Amino acid sequence: MNRCIAILPAGGSGARFGTRSPKQFTLLCGQLLLVHSIRSLLQDSRVETVYVVLLPAHEALLDWTQWHGRVRPLICAGSTRAETVLNALNALQTELAASDWVLVHDAVRPCLTGEGLSRFLDTLLNDAVGGLLATPVTDTLKRQEDTRRVQQTVDREGLWTAQTPQMFRYAMLCRALQCSRSSTDESSAMEAMGYAPLLVMGESTNIKVTYPIDLTLAEWILTGRTKCQEKP
Repeated sequence: MNRCIAILPAGGSGARFGTRSPKQFTLLCGQLLLVHSIRSLLQDSRVETVYVVLLPAHEALLDWTQWHGRVRPLICAGSTRAETVLNALNALQTELAASDWVLVHDAVRPCLTGEGLSRFLDTLLNDAVGGLLATPVTDTLKRQEDTRRVQQTVDREGLWTAQTPQMFRYAMLCRALQCSRSSTDESSAMEAMGYAPLLVMGESTNIKVTYPIDLTLAEWILTGRTKCQEKP
């Protein structure tokens, strides 16, 4: 059976978040936001190892011994997400086979559920290409003109909001990122190579923390789950 490993690109600056330190190192429910994202990937034993890709200055911010070798730092973050993921793939070239699965998850997406992760893996582990978690667009979409007035209403039929994890074979993903270093995510790099990634139904609570208000929402989601689990 092919191995499945995860990569968390955690070298971003979080400029839109408005804080001095990168948002992945902001506290959420008493733990670093990044720690919640790491833990979300450890909920399924099929994810063998989680590699967190960092800048050198940030390696000491986490206690790596707490995960007993299942979570490992890679100090090779680049200036973009695509560069960071490709650097990690290159660093792992002696450890992974061409057909091994690489799961990439946002370092600031802390609310992935175990059920969502397991459904994702169940759906994709035998797929020829791979895919991503996503949710159908439900809101009415508007395209603006230069003055920010509505130019047109966009048909939302067939439109999905991309999430992570996104998962593809090691060799295929390497080639895709080498050819499309400006890609916004792994799926777009694969699409540029002519592949059609599979959309796997995600959950609306699997939010990405981009702005401070998102941190409040993430706290509400995680706290609510804890309270539900504590009920007799």
